Amino acid sequence: MRTIPAVRELHQRYQAQGLVVIGVHSPEFQHEHAVNNVKDAIARLDVPYPVALDNDFATWNAFRNRYWPALYLIDKRGVMRYTHIGELRQSTAGWTEVTELIETLLKE
Repeated sequence: MRTIPAVRELHQRYQAQGLVVIGVHSPEFQHEHAVNNVKDAIARLDVPYPVALDNDFATWNAFRNRYWPALYLIDKRGVMRYTHIGELRQSTAGWTEVTELIETLLKE
């Protein structure tokens, strides 16, 4: 939840240039499996991009993910180009790294 403001900003800043943000919710707790609870959280947290519910951890496992949260940048060919592990916040080194790479990928 603490990363959503940064991801929202990335979505708003780069969407018109071609960035597609897709959230994947892999539930940690039992109540997070219920689609209505997830929908309520998406509305409450003002998440403007689509969010997939990964109750069976298929996406989690396909990415060999082990972290909450994790951010993956995938280029237009479907090649994973970057992984950010942990929270992402504006005005940090991680933020600068992510935004610079997004700008590079959008130019490609």
